[in-house]
Amino acid sequence: MASSLVCSETQSRVSSVLNRDVKQYGKKYMFDCNEETCWNSDQGECQWVSLEFPKSVKVSELKVQFQGGFSAKTCRLEGCPKDGDFAVLSHFYPEDDNSLQSFPIQEAPAVDKVKIMFENSADFFGRIIVYSLDVLGERAS
Repeated sequence: MASSLVCSETQSRVSSVLNRDVKQYGKKYMFDCNEETCWNSDQGECQWVSLEFPKSVKVSELKVQFQGGFSAKTCRLEGCPKDGDFAVLSHFYPEDDNSLQSFPIQEAPAVDKVKIMFENSADFFGRIIVYSLDVLGERAS
């Protein structure tokens, strides 16, 4: 059964943080299970979040909660082995609302890193706001 792959040893990176204010809008807030906090990107064309797992994983589902008005209209999930190049695993198309949305990922290969590309922001300036992000699946053997 699929479970969360994000753990304390998972390393995360983001494309930007609003006004570089990581204390208020940093990446850690996507994973803190607090509905009052969020990652808020700065403006720009294509925002992203990357995760590097301590061991190889097989992703089966992605869960994300945006702030309505600051979601992405199209998203791309990419993955790669430790020293490999990123390849597209899936495309998904979120609704522009505040609900926790779930996207199944079909037959993804084992990867060590994933990158979620938020394309075509609903916001005129390209900002993305994520309250919650989780990657589900299983550890690869």
